[in-house]
Amino acid sequence: MKVQDPQGRTWRVTRRWVPWRRRVRDFDTGPDMPSGLGDDPISMIVGLFFLILILPFLFIAFVALLELLLLLLVLPFAVLGRVLLGHHWVIEARRGFTAVWEEEVGDWKASGGRIQDVAERIERGDLPPTTLGREAAPQR
Repeated sequence: MKVQDPQGRTWRVTRRWVPWRRRVRDFDTGPDMPSGLGDDPISMIVGLFFLILILPFLFIAFVALLELLLLLLVLPFAVLGRVLLGHHWVIEARRGFTAVWEEEVGDWKASGGRIQDVAERIERGDLPPTTLGREAAPQR
C-alpha cells in the first residue's frame, strides 16, 4: 500500500514475500566504453584498461543476476510455506524504496489488517520507528 506522510514523503507498507530482503542495490554501470577499437598497440592498451575498469561492474551485475535467479527459485516454495503451513508474514514500511521498519504478524488476514493500520498511522504523521538500515544501528 502506497501512502504519503504529512511532509509529502512517499511510504510503502507491504508484505515481504521471501524470508530475506534483497541486498544488492542499484549500481552504476561504470564508464562508457569506446564504440570501436583500432588495430594498433595503443588501442589495445586502452581497451585492456577499460576492460579492467569495467570488470568490477560486470561482477556486481553477475551477482545481482544470481540473486534474482535464486529469488525466483525460492519464491514458489516460500509462498507455499506461508500459505499452506501458516508461517507468519513479515510486513515492512519503506520510505521510497528503502526499508525502514518491519514487524512479524500472523496470517494473511492479520497482516492485511496491520498493513492498513500502519498505513493510516503514517498518513496521520505517526511514523514507525527506524528498526532497519544504518540509522537503526547502535552508535559506538
